[in-house]
Amino acid sequence: MSAARPGVDPFVDDVQAGGGYQYTTDAPLSSRLANARISDASLAAADWSGRKVIDVGCGDGTYSVELLERGGAASVHGVDPAEAAVEAARGRCPDEPRLTFSVGSAYDLPHADGEFELGYLRGVLHHVDDPVAALREALRVAGRVVVVEPNGYNAGLKLLEKVSPYHREHGERSYPARRLDHWSEGMGARVVSRQFVGFVPMFSPDWYARPAKAIEPALERVPGVRQATCAQYIFTVAR
Repeated sequence: MSAARPGVDPFVDDVQAGGGYQYTTDAPLSSRLANARISDASLAAADWSGRKVIDVGCGDGTYSVELLERGGAASVHGVDPAEAAVEAARGRCPDEPRLTFSVGSAYDLPHADGEFELGYLRGVLHHVDDPVAALREALRVAGRVVVVEPNGYNAGLKLLEKVSPYHREHGERSYPARRLDHWSEGMGARVVSRQFVGFVPMFSPDWYARPAKAIEPALERVPGVRQATCAQYIFTVAR
């Protein structure tokens, strides 16, 4: 029997049960709103147009497709350790040669230094045992990487990580932005952009998601408030 993979196996189960991840396939309103905001901010974090991109921890390929179709990337290669997720990703645009996927580890990418112009780590670091090694490897193969992580300053998010069945089953956790910045700078990289975005918690009820979305723009505009209340920290790191 193979060893359990806490950061992988729950997502494999999701794909086998529903054909994709719970927050991308027949997702509830809250997840659709939250992910749309993350996507908009991620696409604004770098110039993806015409770039050769690697999507590390691509999951079921939903956001790899976005980088190609909305971001205008020249090509996107997605890598994920979950075999079932990669199979689902390959089925999204099977006739698109600019979009490719492979099963692999974030710690050991089979690519040359600087082979890609941009990297993407969307909700990956908090699921791996060694986030520093994963970020370092992404920076090795791509000189600039956009990283999306849950905002560890958000007290409500910390509560969800303890009580939400989804968060507990999928090993969801969050790091403070200061720690993520410190990891980046400790490997000789520069954090060249920072955003705190989103206020809608994934898998929250519709009656909460709608008013949360309505006040989201105001919260994002106020320094201090956005660090304490926004759900996601999106930053760009460059070698």
